[in-house]
Amino acid sequence: MARGAKIIDRVIDIDDRKFAERPARQPDKSSPHDKLNNSIITMLQDDGRMAFSEIAQELGVSEGTIRNRVASMKQAGMLRIVAIADPVAVEYKSDAMLGLKIAPGHTPQAVAQRLSGLPDVVYVLWVSGRFDLLIEVVSNDRDGFLNFLDTEIHGQSDVASSETMMGLKNFKNQFLLKRNWN
Repeated sequence: MARGAKIIDRVIDIDDRKFAERPARQPDKSSPHDKLNNSIITMLQDDGRMAFSEIAQELGVSEGTIRNRVASMKQAGMLRIVAIADPVAVEYKSDAMLGLKIAPGHTPQAVAQRLSGLPDVVYVLWVSGRFDLLIEVVSNDRDGFLNFLDTEIHGQSDVASSETMMGLKNFKNQFLLKRNWN
């Protein structure tokens, strides 16, 4: 026996190991299912500039915990804090949704890619139903919107038809940010 070794009077059977207590597994600090993460995200959605100390106080945890959780969620690609201008709040003069039918020989993806690069287009969604794409367009004035329609919609061979729905009053405007949102 090695020097300094002690004899233990109880031998552990190999089968007893599976019943031994294991340390509790720590939840993933970047998980979208974590209750604390959801609370942090909710608070940041209301005010993206809210101080970590204020969030910590409200949630009853340390400021360091909030800082670490936010960093983990950012690194995991689950959280991105950005500024988004609300078209209604900045008082654009023209806000419209357009339903587009794509012309034969063209794809919704190609048209969506073309329109997504335009500064007046703030929303592009591939949909099922009577339209292929729904897009939202905001312009500084009516002439800018008419020019957009003439050059980017009516003057293009990849759009078979369109229906313009002018915005009259906005009742809710909530931006939901997704993992790879650009």
